[in-house]
Amino acid sequence: MLRYIAGQTVSAVLILLLVSIAAFSISHLAGDPAAVIAGESPSQEQIEQIRRTYGFDRPLYQQYLSWIGGALRFDFGTSYHYHQPVAAMIADRLPVTLILGLTSITFALVLALPLGVIAGVWPNSLVDRAALAIAVVGQAVPTFWLSLMLISFLAVGLGLLPVSGSSSWLHYVMPTIALGYYALPTLMRVTRAGMIEVLATDYIRAARAKGLLETQVLVKHALRNAIVPVVSLASVQFGMMLGGSVIVETIFAIQGIGWLGYDAVLRVDLPVVQAVVLVIAGFFIFLTWAADVVNALLDPRIRLS
Repeated sequence: MLRYIAGQTVSAVLILLLVSIAAFSISHLAGDPAAVIAGESPSQEQIEQIRRTYGFDRPLYQQYLSWIGGALRFDFGTSYHYHQPVAAMIADRLPVTLILGLTSITFALVLALPLGVIAGVWPNSLVDRAALAIAVVGQAVPTFWLSLMLISFLAVGLGLLPVSGSSSWLHYVMPTIALGYYALPTLMRVTRAGMIEVLATDYIRAARAKGLLETQVLVKHALRNAIVPVVSLASVQFGMMLGGSVIVETIFAIQGIGWLGYDAVLRVDLPVVQAVVLVIAGFFIFLTWAADVVNALLDPRIRLS
């Protein structure tokens, strides 16, 4: 098991290293970073002064090593627009996005797991068709459209929930539904497929032949094996929620890290864009690593393969 974890850790570190190189390259792919900082109609002397001040006159590899060294200390430099430490800006907004991501993935799992299990136990039944219909609708409806419909119906029409902000748990209800409903269909279908496959195996027939209660067969034997791919998928979906929350955060005026990244792109605030990309990628890689470890604990065949 330790050898498996070590191998996965090395892979995660290498991927994060590649992502850091890509994130660092953003500042140079967008053009001359010194000219971006200088603003409109700068003189050549001003650009050269900024280039020396920020170290853009150094070789690229030295700039990268300096940047990644600071990033390892959670020092991403200073925002070009707000003139604040980027690390402080991210630390202030990251909890908002994490809360939104956790509530959204919880909402998706609470609905997807029971629906997937029921649909898998009774395939091609009326319940199964209803669950598949929910999945089709969930994938067909864009997140931004669902967000606007929720605002129109629950906030404007009925006045039950606040439209924007993040100061109370009520502010997270509509964003959670909008973001979580997109992940629900995939999680439900994987659970359903896993249950159908597991219930057709010989050891499930043997468990039933022993006279075990159907609840024990489904929960203790079938669900434990069927849920293995769901763990990996849920971690990936959670990572995607952190990165893809920009649309929901913008619509509901939730100032999380997604909104921060969107605002930084509009303002060409390169240090913020680099930091947001690296932080979100770091979370995504960590979640994938954690899912692999959990799956190895649930299924010994994975760590022996």
